[in-house]
Amino acid sequence: MTERSLDDLLDEIALGLASAEDQSRIEAMAAQDAALAARLDRARQRFAPLDDTAPVLPLPQGFWQGIAARLDGATDLATTGSGETAPASGMVVDLARVKSRLGRWRGTALGAIAASLLLACVTGWTLLSPPAPLVIAVLMDAEGEAFALIESGADNTTRVTLLEPADVPAGQVMQVWTKPDEAGPPVSLGLLVEGSSRTLSISGLPAPGARQLYEITAEPAGGSPTNLPTGPILGVGLAKEPVL
Repeated sequence: MTERSLDDLLDEIALGLASAEDQSRIEAMAAQDAALAARLDRARQRFAPLDDTAPVLPLPQGFWQGIAARLDGATDLATTGSGETAPASGMVVDLARVKSRLGRWRGTALGAIAASLLLACVTGWTLLSPPAPLVIAVLMDAEGEAFALIESGADNTTRVTLLEPADVPAGQVMQVWTKPDEAGPPVSLGLLVEGSSRTLSISGLPAPGARQLYEITAEPAGGSPTNLPTGPILGVGLAKEPVL
């Protein structure tokens, strides 16, 4: 058995695609050969992340045996890839060469599938992992208790996490504000209509910076009629840049 074919077989065992006979033979050899056991373990560790991304779907019973049986029963081949005519009926076909090509193809296909799945896992994790916030602010209520946590990114996408139940009068909503310009007026980032934590998005503002003011007020349903804070302040605080 060549090194290449042995590596293919170890990968097939790790992926559960090897025949029961091959798996038993290799595992018996690995029990007597520490180097082979280490190679088999490395193959299993390399493909271990796949176990967390997909359920076990075994091949149909006798899948590879069926392919081998068809190859063993072949006596005639179509035109080869080089344009040569296949042997006439009754001539011997070099099945060993055909099986060798099938084995190489299967090994290449398994490697490509494994690489694609791992790439999909990494890409999915990257897409699901939110970027670190540019600034963070803890908003304090009138009693000096932490009321809400503000996390805002460079595009002013702002995550508002309430730390205390909101005491909002009936018929009013919480509205989130910031002051991009210390000398300018507050700008609304949006409403917490359901009175719960949420992410707010707004465009057209400069990237937030350190010591930028954030606050939450109670406003009439639908938001402040003046586009400026009118109700009592539920929480207020200055932003800081996180240490990364």
